[in-house]
Amino acid sequence: MKLKSYVLGQWVEGEGAGVALKDATTGATVGTASSAGIDFRAVLEHAREQGGPALRGFTFHERAAKLRALGKRLAEFKDEFYEISYRTGATKADSWIDIDGGIGTMLVFASKGSRELPNSRVFVDGNLEMLSRGGSFVGQHICVPLEGAAVHINAFNFPVWGMLEKLAPTLLAGVPAIVKPATATCYLTAAVVRRIVESGILPAGALQLVAGSLGDLLDHLNCQDAVSFTGSAATAQRLKTHPVIVRESVRFLAETDSLNCSVLAPDVIPAMPEFGLFIEEVVREMTVKAGQKCTAIRRVLVPRPLLPDTLAALKSALAKVVVGDPRAADVSMGPLVGLEQRREVLARIDELRAETSIVCGDPGRASAAGAAAPQGAFLEPVLLLCDAPGSARAVHEVEAFGPVATVLPYTDVAEAISLARRGGGSLVASVFTADDALAARLVLGLAPFHGRIVVVNRRCAKESTGHGSPLAPLVHGGPGRAGGGEELGGMRGVMHYLQRVAIQGTPDTIAAVTGRWVRGAAELDSGRHPFRMPFGALAIGHTFKSGERTVTVEDIEEFARLTGDNFYAHMDEREAARNPLFGGRVAHGYFLISAAAGLFVDPDYGPVLGNYGLDHLRFVKPVKPGDRIKVRLTCKEKALRPEKGWGEVTWDTEITNQGGETVASYDVLTMVSVHAIPDAARPAS
Repeated sequence: MKLKSYVLGQWVEGEGAGVALKDATTGATVGTASSAGIDFRAVLEHAREQGGPALRGFTFHERAAKLRALGKRLAEFKDEFYEISYRTGATKADSWIDIDGGIGTMLVFASKGSRELPNSRVFVDGNLEMLSRGGSFVGQHICVPLEGAAVHINAFNFPVWGMLEKLAPTLLAGVPAIVKPATATCYLTAAVVRRIVESGILPAGALQLVAGSLGDLLDHLNCQDAVSFTGSAATAQRLKTHPVIVRESVRFLAETDSLNCSVLAPDVIPAMPEFGLFIEEVVREMTVKAGQKCTAIRRVLVPRPLLPDTLAALKSALAKVVVGDPRAADVSMGPLVGLEQRREVLARIDELRAETSIVCGDPGRASAAGAAAPQGAFLEPVLLLCDAPGSARAVHEVEAFGPVATVLPYTDVAEAISLARRGGGSLVASVFTADDALAARLVLGLAPFHGRIVVVNRRCAKESTGHGSPLAPLVHGGPGRAGGGEELGGMRGVMHYLQRVAIQGTPDTIAAVTGRWVRGAAELDSGRHPFRMPFGALAIGHTFKSGERTVTVEDIEEFARLTGDNFYAHMDEREAARNPLFGGRVAHGYFLISAAAGLFVDPDYGPVLGNYGLDHLRFVKPVKPGDRIKVRLTCKEKALRPEKGWGEVTWDTEITNQGGETVASYDVLTMVSVHAIPDAARPAS
């Protein structure tokens, strides 16, 4: 099989013999891959001219719906993907992380996009900034999609998750993607892309796949493009300093080498659950994906008094690991991705052995585990010990990207933190402790040098996702050696593909640009209560202004009786007078919210189906008995939920007193039917 690229709306076979792709277990040739002959300038133009405009034509919610549909569609082909995944050396458990994890990540972004982003093409970033005394000149940050292409360069170890975790936030942002998977396992990525293309869910040009080299594609980038890279630090540095990327200030996001550590805190003893959890996690991180994970534990930090117990426990656990064909039910660890990768890992072990001794595992038996398949890239787990980690160099600089970890004993917490930092910046660290104060000290010491820190104890272990699992809502990246980038992180990942711009102008201009009403913009009067208007008839700016209500002592005391809130500032004039904020008795803030509802709510059956909350509530000025309040209610923002038959409407709400001063402000959140309610359809009162 000669693997094809999907570019310019078609599957294209590259020229020449191509690179041979091997089954990691048997060494048999799976196929070849070549991208020679592809016009990469045209590939970029196709993304910019076809995919970009099509994606930008959708709202954030519409793009989220496409992600959801894609995730559900791909889930139908998981068995097919699993069967192909065995060829990469992945066990069924490894493939679950890659395939189900990738699809799950896409679905998380679909869900977060529909909940956390507006149903529009513009993202409003932060609050309105007042730039003038009179309020006629204001500022607002907004974010809009880049009008280029996102080039995704992925690693071999997660051919599905690696693509989907980058693709989901990119498409949600409205930017087309050109995916270049690592050639060694690109056949699995291609199988997933083929199913995506067949689904017809994405518009033309939204997704292209390059099986093989990127050729001269980077030469044609511009300031509207972005590059997201996962791989070695050396390759990232070479790409990041590409003359065009430097000249055009192309956004470059990198996730690279990482000498991650796990710390067994000094409060733990072998009899404690945390000790067993620590041993289990180290072994899991050494063997999942045969240790070929950017988040795997490479350095195992243990208190020096616990060194003998730790080494004995790790040796015992590693002895139970069965290395072999990942298709076999009793196998717990498959081969490395290929013979070249095994040679690379063995070379790194040789470097590490200058400062370490082998605790268990024999690199010399690299092929013995696969005696039935001598061309398989097998390597048994290798545990090393560095007895003098403070003076060592290689253990803090050399990464063996396979089933290899080094135990580093430390004397106190300060040394543990110092050793962890010697990694020069890592994706993740984990801490195993039962002492929360100790956990806090370790976390704050590790934080500047890590992108993520997971603390595990007996209380959270059952539900913990573990050391090595990047999660869609949390950032995946790290400083220094780890690349300095951030992927995932929920909406933070989407922002990488949006341009933030500051807009200055009148409130009406800002409202027109953002599709969101702001204070100072024009208010619309439809001649009827906005609560009588179905979703489609409501316009941004539709406003209701209430009559006045006088707040009395009786109101305050009745509210206190009903709620049980007898705080002295509401109920005791003498004590309230001592309060420097009030100088006398005042109404409950929550009474004002309730009274305001009584002023603006239209009570009859109508399009408003319910109130689901308040946002941005602030009590600005106290209200005293005898004060008169009134309410302004303005349609601020709308988000249609077509599949539900209603939309979400946000109402800017302001309560003022008899002097026109704001006493409280907040947003009221309602669900409004898309259907008009005829008078005859209203139930009798």
